[in-house]
Amino acid sequence: MVVTSRDVARLAGVSQPTVSRALRDDSRVSEATKVRVREAAQLLGYVPSEAGRALSSGRTRRIGLLLTDLDNQFYSHIIAPVHRELETLGYQLMLHTESADNDTIVERLLANGLDGLILATTIVESPVPLRLKDRGLPFVYFNRTGALVDADATVVDPTAGYERAVARAAELGHRRVGAVLGPSNTSTAQARESALRAALLRHGLTLAEADTRRVPYGAAAGEEAAAEILDGEQRPTLLFCGNDVVAYGVLNAAHRAGLRVPDDLSVIGFDDLPEAAWPIIGLATIGYDIAAMAAAAADLIVRRIEDRSAPIANTRFESAFVERRTLGPVSAD
Repeated sequence: MVVTSRDVARLAGVSQPTVSRALRDDSRVSEATKVRVREAAQLLGYVPSEAGRALSSGRTRRIGLLLTDLDNQFYSHIIAPVHRELETLGYQLMLHTESADNDTIVERLLANGLDGLILATTIVESPVPLRLKDRGLPFVYFNRTGALVDADATVVDPTAGYERAVARAAELGHRRVGAVLGPSNTSTAQARESALRAALLRHGLTLAEADTRRVPYGAAAGEEAAAEILDGEQRPTLLFCGNDVVAYGVLNAAHRAGLRVPDDLSVIGFDDLPEAAWPIIGLATIGYDIAAMAAAAADLIVRRIEDRSAPIANTRFESAFVERRTLGPVSAD
């Protein structure tokens, strides 16, 4: 037999609405009544239903994480920390994917009864944040931000990481430097390219356009772009990459071209994904605390849901250069 809130109410000697309020820790219910209701619920083994709570509170306690590319290894490393943090805060994580049809994505999200949304793959001019704002659905940016709406965000500051990486590259004798950067319609690619160019300039170096490509954040795109750059006698001795996944593709291109890493070509990524540290890869990269940044996004969306009037918060994570075997001195050959 299923125990209901009415059974708890009869045992505690209160009304059914009082049971609901007491179990929600409503301030309108006295502490003595709350204790009596909780004891009755525990004695009967009563568990409040999520559906009932949603109806009474107007919240589902479900938060969406909106992604575009589920195959990208980067996103597999943020799902778990977001889930853990939301669970600690009493919310559930719902994974959603974004298609090219921006006209229906917001309606689909609203139809799922979400309390809020974490945007993880936003492009700069995406209309989705604007439509979410118009429909009153709270959201935060993770990693990437949009230009049309200012909102809570967790982002990486690439400045310190690039400064140390470029300084070390200069120490090792690198003078012709190229890059396989991320897509120019993302805030991450824009920020990283700006920070990289500034760091290179401080060390008397530049990026030649012939040695620079801007591609989607994927291994296949990275490999194709690197193959173009490396196809010639005059090639860079070092390639900076928009992220680690792009760098994996660049390493594949170097291998196919018969180039030794780092003897013939050095490679530096961005993100410091766990796989980058594998001995078989040993990718030099620029890292930051991905798990902490993901958890911070979860904290921000819950804060926004529970206090719509709170000032906009932007949490910035510092970056650091992680030197590994794919960076070496320029060969004397």
